Amino acid sequence: MLPADLIRFKQTGKQITILTAWDSLSAAIVEASQADVVLVGDSLGMVVLGHTTTLPVTLDQMLHHTQAVGRGFSRPINEQPLVICDLPFLSYQCGEDKAVAAAGTLLKNSCAAAVKLEGAEPEIISVIERLVRMGIPVMGHLGLTPQAVHHLGYKRQAEDSTSQEKIKQQAQDLQAAGCFSLVLEHIPGELASQITNQLKIPVIGIGAGKGCDGQVRVTADLVGLTEKQPPFSKPLIQVRQLCVEALQSWVKTQQQQEVTPTNESSQ
Repeated sequence: MLPADLIRFKQTGKQITILTAWDSLSAAIVEASQADVVLVGDSLGMVVLGHTTTLPVTLDQMLHHTQAVGRGFSRPINEQPLVICDLPFLSYQCGEDKAVAAAGTLLKNSCAAAVKLEGAEPEIISVIERLVRMGIPVMGHLGLTPQAVHHLGYKRQAEDSTSQEKIKQQAQDLQAAGCFSLVLEHIPGELASQITNQLKIPVIGIGAGKGCDGQVRVTADLVGLTEKQPPFSKPLIQVRQLCVEALQSWVKTQQQQEVTPTNESSQ
């Protein structure tokens, strides 16, 4: 699948499904689910690496995990889901050259066919335009942007009319800069629907209502692997609890087995 296919999905009214993966095992599961897109998100910093934010994640770590994701696929390459990789904090905020080098490293050395980055400040718009000119597909991300956690927190964004008008304009700016799609995270559903209707590129929601062209979820949240899930991603199954109970049962069984002492004859 190619980034352009997502635009075609919007035009034909097909809902887009995106799930995250972080290694070969999770990639195999997501591929089997028949999701359209696999996002190797920097959320792996919290889900897999134990950080409290996404900020510590490095470019090398994103490359490492994206390569592992590619090894988890079993379908022929033309039948595999589209892989999009997050550009981590400070890999694109420090100028166009550094951003091109970071994105190029991911696309050159992994299965990723596109990158995602956060924000729409003038400096970010310039970076996106440069990436697109270099032939690197870019997905935008507005609303709750985790790399700006120290500025925005993890609360819902765009609650007042001023911030809503701002995000509408930013969405237009990202489309004009060449983004092939846009993620809207944790904003009012009515606002997300308005932006979806205004843009020609597909809008993917996460905690942004049902009026978007598709939805993205952190797989670990959706299957209940994480201890706490965001309010917009209720688990479909409690995998963590099931695993703990099954393993506790096994451990208890092993501990209760009678151990026969070994008799060694003295020499």
